[in-house]
Amino acid sequence: MRLPRRVLALALIGSAVVVTPAQAAPAAQASAPQVRVDQVGYGTAEAKQAYLMVPKAVSGKFTVVDAGGKTVLSGTVGRTLGKWSSKFGAVQPIDFSGLTKAGTYRVKAGGATSPSFKVADGLFDPVADNTVEFFQAQRDGADVIPGRLDRKAAHLTDRKATVYETPVFRGDGGDELASPLKATNQTVDVEGGWFDAGDFVKFTHASAYATASLLFAQRDRETPALAAESKFGLRWLDKVWDADAKVLYAQVGIGTGSEEHGFVGDHDVWRLPEADDKLDVRVGDEKYFIKNRPVFRANKPGEKISPNLVGRVTASFALAAQLEARRDPSLARSYLEQAASLFALAKTTDVGELVSAFPHAYYPESSWSDDLEFGATQLALAGKALADPRAPGWAKAATHWAKVYLTSGDTDTLNVYNTSALGHYDLVELLRAGIPGAEVTEAQVIGDLRRQLQSGVDSAARSPFRTAADVAAFDAATRSFGFAATARLFRDLTGDKSFDAFGARQRNFTLGANAWGTTLVVGVGSRFPQCPHHQAANLSGDPNGGSRVLVGAVINGPNAADLFADLGEMPAGAIACAKPYTKEFDSTKSRFVDELTSWPSSEPAIDFTATAAIAFTLS
Repeated sequence: MRLPRRVLALALIGSAVVVTPAQAAPAAQASAPQVRVDQVGYGTAEAKQAYLMVPKAVSGKFTVVDAGGKTVLSGTVGRTLGKWSSKFGAVQPIDFSGLTKAGTYRVKAGGATSPSFKVADGLFDPVADNTVEFFQAQRDGADVIPGRLDRKAAHLTDRKATVYETPVFRGDGGDELASPLKATNQTVDVEGGWFDAGDFVKFTHASAYATASLLFAQRDRETPALAAESKFGLRWLDKVWDADAKVLYAQVGIGTGSEEHGFVGDHDVWRLPEADDKLDVRVGDEKYFIKNRPVFRANKPGEKISPNLVGRVTASFALAAQLEARRDPSLARSYLEQAASLFALAKTTDVGELVSAFPHAYYPESSWSDDLEFGATQLALAGKALADPRAPGWAKAATHWAKVYLTSGDTDTLNVYNTSALGHYDLVELLRAGIPGAEVTEAQVIGDLRRQLQSGVDSAARSPFRTAADVAAFDAATRSFGFAATARLFRDLTGDKSFDAFGARQRNFTLGANAWGTTLVVGVGSRFPQCPHHQAANLSGDPNGGSRVLVGAVINGPNAADLFADLGEMPAGAIACAKPYTKEFDSTKSRFVDELTSWPSSEPAIDFTATAAIAFTLS
């Protein structure tokens, strides 16, 4: 489970726009029946399921009507899948898979009518494009795209940022600085890259996952915007990996400040990113590290490097090499050498606590063999594409790390903490071509993909909305997208369609087929998050539900109810939502709160959105 990036930070980062009366239902109507659907829609041939939420289970018919109000399909509402809350004692499935004709429709049942949705093929290409727009909005440095939020160049001081020794933390959650930051005599150019989430810190861990994910999607469906954004991510990774000095830089900026040591951190100040460059500060000033952001290394020069970082950064460079192998072989070989030089420095014995972020609690990763499998697999494919003699060795290494992963007992699925599904998918291609001395078989690798999906099916059977992700824990949206993507990868490898309906239902959940009737992607669907926990969107966007919103951003989604008990004060200078989001669809265990201070629900992140980019592309 992900711990919140700012688990103890009191200064909250977010955004707010007005929730209109249509989006905040009056309490008196809270127990009225509701029909939940995927608000983007359904493919013509895929399974189609909606959900009727009612105070008590009902028996009766449903109808599907077209844009003109004509009934095109009818059937019987299914038996209850379980209770959601005290207000909604039954959630009943509506299977309308028999609808295959393209068009715009609504589902009616129990006296309620769903939002409109489409049935068509190719519905999710535009949504995949939306996710790229979010990455454009997250750009740091000089090469920004103004976009809807009128973004401006920021943090140009990162071009000559000071490297600091690894910080030491103490306290509950491990984000209380134990001693002053200690500067080295080195500076480095780390300008560019993406902001991690609603804040302005940059992490190699999340950035590499995001870059590799975008490149993975690009192999399937390349657009100019996606290609440009992938290259933007690669340029920053090329800066943070210094192959000459054999150093990988892990983080730019520090999230949590220290009253004891006299400075504020990124999470303590509410502002637009370009404001940081305008600060007039000196060493020792409270806001010194807001303008002059510290850089932290993953390793000292020449030392072995945390294998999770090595694997995913390697995969990014190697995926880029594959894409460039035919159109620019020279560039492809450059990417390949970057990948190979880094992969050789992976720390694989006495690994200890993985490097993901400082403090580690921001991204508490414990798995790494999956990342090395992913990296080695992409190296092997890039090597084959470029006729590099090292390719067979990398392929064999991929089978070794796959074996280590398969015997590790790791039960996670595709998200920022586990890349095994991506590694497995491409390793099967290598195994089918033949790998001398392979330590795993094709059947074992495919079997693990099946295990991951079956674990999701088993979890979903306990949910009235048939969602595999735990809606009372962090990462509900990204894990749902991970299952959706893995189901498509599994079908592509095997031709087995047995997980297709499961995968579609996970996507449906993120796009409105959930208790709250909202998508978890800003700007997508008829009802979407209005108050993402994001500084730039809050201060540069529309506070009234206009067009200047953080389109394509995937937020965390519902979370454990007790996390919302004390979210702190609204940050000074922030723009508040005009009305609170309705609480009528919450349960005792899970809430979704679309408000400025509700970081457990409404904060977007590049890793969330990267997983969605793969899922939408494969859909």
